[in-house]
Amino acid sequence: MEIVNKVNIEEKLSMFTEYWSPKIVGQLNGQHVKLVKFHGAFVWHKHEVEDELFYVLKGSFNMEFRDKVITVNEGEFLIVPAGTEHRPVAENEVAVMLFEPATTLSTGDATSDLTKPVLDII
Repeated sequence: MEIVNKVNIEEKLSMFTEYWSPKIVGQLNGQHVKLVKFHGAFVWHKHEVEDELFYVLKGSFNMEFRDKVITVNEGEFLIVPAGTEHRPVAENEVAVMLFEPATTLSTGDATSDLTKPVLDII
């Protein structure tokens, strides 16, 4: 039997400073709950079979799509459907909680120096 523990988001966010390096803070039903800090532009990519939920904890960022840009502010979330090419861009640091299948690779179908095949659990 697993031990039930609560997660303090502020505490977990204080444990890392690097950008574009998601940290796993919880797991449920084949999904990972991740915290990540964004600054600057990520790579254009898509996930063929996985939806992603981006919930903004602090700050705001633009989710760029090939045909539009959606600004996501603190306290808002955006779901990017599977197969949709996208790129997060943050003018200033933003803290985001991600909900996505455990199999999701952050850079999806793209490979770059931002690809993190193995994530830290904090």
